[in-house]
This record gives sequence, C-alpha cells and structure tokens, in this order.
Amino acid sequence: MKIYKFGGASVRDAAGVRNVSDIVTAADGRLVVVVSAMGKTTNALETLVDAFFYGRHDECAGIIAALSDSHLRAADELMGADSPCHAALRSLLAKLAEKVAGQPSLNYDFEYDQIICYGELLSSVIVSHYLNSIGRPARWVDIRTALKTDDNYRDARIDWQLSATFVPDAFAGADVCVTQGFIGSTINNLTTTLGREGSDYSAAIIGHILDAESVTIWKDVPGVMSSDPRWYPDAQFLPRLSYWEAIEMTYFGANVIHPKTLKPLQNKNIPLRVRSFVNPGAEGTVISSFDNSDSLPPMLILRRNQIFISMSPKDFSFIMEDNLSQIFSIFSRHKVKINLLQNSALNFSVCIDNTPKLPALLDELGRSYNTRYNDDLELLNIRHYDAATLASVISGKTIIDSQVTRKTARYVVKASPWNFRQS
Repeated sequence: MKIYKFGGASVRDAAGVRNVSDIVTAADGRLVVVVSAMGKTTNALETLVDAFFYGRHDECAGIIAALSDSHLRAADELMGADSPCHAALRSLLAKLAEKVAGQPSLNYDFEYDQIICYGELLSSVIVSHYLNSIGRPARWVDIRTALKTDDNYRDARIDWQLSATFVPDAFAGADVCVTQGFIGSTINNLTTTLGREGSDYSAAIIGHILDAESVTIWKDVPGVMSSDPRWYPDAQFLPRLSYWEAIEMTYFGANVIHPKTLKPLQNKNIPLRVRSFVNPGAEGTVISSFDNSDSLPPMLILRRNQIFISMSPKDFSFIMEDNLSQIFSIFSRHKVKINLLQNSALNFSVCIDNTPKLPALLDELGRSYNTRYNDDLELLNIRHYDAATLASVISGKTIIDSQVTRKTARYVVKASPWNFRQS
C-alpha cells in the first residue's frame, strides 16, 4: 500500500487531472490517492463563508455559480457532457447551496468547516470518475466516515483510536481509492478541518494507520530545496533528508511539507517522498531515518510579514516564570503561534506571523504589560550556517533581533529587497 497526495496546483484544471491520472495509472500495487481542492477553490469558498456568516446573501449565489461552472467545465473536458460525474458534482453543489440558504450559527469556525470541505469533495469526485472513465477502477471514499477528530473546528485533533478502527475498512477491497485531504468529522458526523494545508497531514495519518510502504507528496517543485530559489539564488536540491531536519525546516516555516505531517510517519519509520508532478520520472527527495546532517548545505527559510512584540511588566518587576505562564496562556487563547522568543530581566519579546487576531491579542497583553511592536518584518532562519552565508544574506539588512546557536542562526530583519553577494 502506497499513499499519493496531490495538492491543488496539480488538479487545478482538466489537464492537471489528466496528468495526475497518468501518475496514478503508472503506479504498481494498491494505492490511496489523497487530493486537495482544485486551484483557488479554497479561496473562493472562504469568501463564501464570509458572505454566508455575515449576511451578504446576495453574494453567495454568484460564488456557487462560479464554482459550479469551473468544476462542471473540467468534467465536460475530461469525460464529455452528462457523464456520471456531472450528477455527483451537481448533488454536492446542491447541498452547498442548501447550506448557505439557511441561517448560520454563532460559531464562525464551525460554519467555516461545514462549507470549506466542498472543495476537496468536488475535486476528489472528478479525479475518481475520470480514473474510472479511462479504465483505471477507483473507489471514491468520503474520508469523513473514517477520519475522526475532536470538535476543535479549523484545527481539529485526530481521534487516533476511532480513526484506526474505521480507516482500514474504508480503504479495504480496492486497488485504488480516491479520498480527500484536510477534512474529517466528529463522532456526531459534523465536518472538521485539520488546519490550512492539512492535506499533507491527512496523507500521513492514513499512511500511519494503514502501515503504508511510503507516502508521496506530489508538488510543482523537484523536491525539497535548501531554500526557496525564488528569493535565494544559491538554493540546492536535497535528495535525502532526515525526519529531524525536515521537522526543523517545517517548524521554521518551510512550505514544502506541512509541520504536522512528519510525526506519524517517523513513528512507524515510513519514508516520505516529495516528487514533482511536472517531472514524475524524477526521484525527488526522500525523508527517512537516514541522517546526513553533517553534509547538508546551509538551509535558509524566510518567514515574511512578521510582527515583533516586546512586553515588560508595568511595575518594572523582573520577567519571571509566572509572567511567562500568563503570557503563553494569552497567546494560546488567541491561537497565535510564536515563531521566536527572547527574554531579558525586564522584557519578553516574540516574533509572530501578522494575523487578523493581532488587535485582540495586543489588547489583552496591554492590560497587564507595557506592550510595543514593530511590523513589516521578516524572520530569516539559517540552519547549518557558515560565515560566508551569513555575510551574504545579512549584509545591508536592518537587524531587529537575533539568536545564534551551534547549528541555527535566526534574524528578525526589516523587510526590504534581498540583494546577495555573489558566492
């Protein structure tokens, strides 16, 4: 059993679905195919959530009509008009229209999950029907019947015991199954999501429960790179990487792999492969227990649009454990992740992603602490740094804060164009 996960870019249109189907058809043995929503569908559905929740009902019909047009047009191009796929798509779109015709609850996150799931449902229906139409039998599986979670909407936690009971039966008896990433359901069968970009995590969960031979994430890049070549010209391809190094990269903000993906695979020593759907013949990157950290080049991960917040007690007392406990509790309540932290006798500073939650967070922090912040910043993480790399990337930058350990250098810098010295 192998798990293949395809993101939205790989199934963005009919040509993408054909390419995915070619990759699936070429695979040997049993296969579970996990797909994301097509192209920008999730963004459109997020707009629909807002329109529904905040009472802009006149916008809803137009958004659903556009979604209907794009998905039915892809089905037309792949399978012709009035294929069985069309009926399945229209049934899902009718349920979506019925949902937004009603009244929302008072819980935005709950409504978000009930609506956003249609992106994955629609795309997986198209992929499964197309595979069947070209003679590659594939069974469509609604992952919500098998993957069970708590009711922490938009960032649900897996119920591993229940999921381990239902997942094997859901995927038994078929050589190819097509299902959805990103979504699950509670014990009351209410849809939940695993967090944005959670489809990678879905593939890892299924792989873990099914004791898969491997999990492959198909992307539009050749594999894992030492940095994003779009901003760092000396980025290098990494053919092999350890779980440890990959987890460090995702923690610092690398976007190739979802941060929660690796743990379920590492627990069972299941290799994770990152391959290119643009060039499926290439081997890509293998992430496993193999450790080559001593031979890795400098790895640069840049987090843009950062906020640097500094807090100090209003009575000029020292920052102690009880202060830190209170501060961490505030961040936890607002569901804001800390990317970097620094403390001194009188100050505690953090770097976070800029978020719509910032005003409420600052308001609560300001009740107990003198609070200042800088915006328009970037957080640069350099793992396995060397002197030449530091000189190249930091030259000319305005540094707000820094941390340097034996293996990792981290800099909060003022956002500005990156101009590198020639290596």
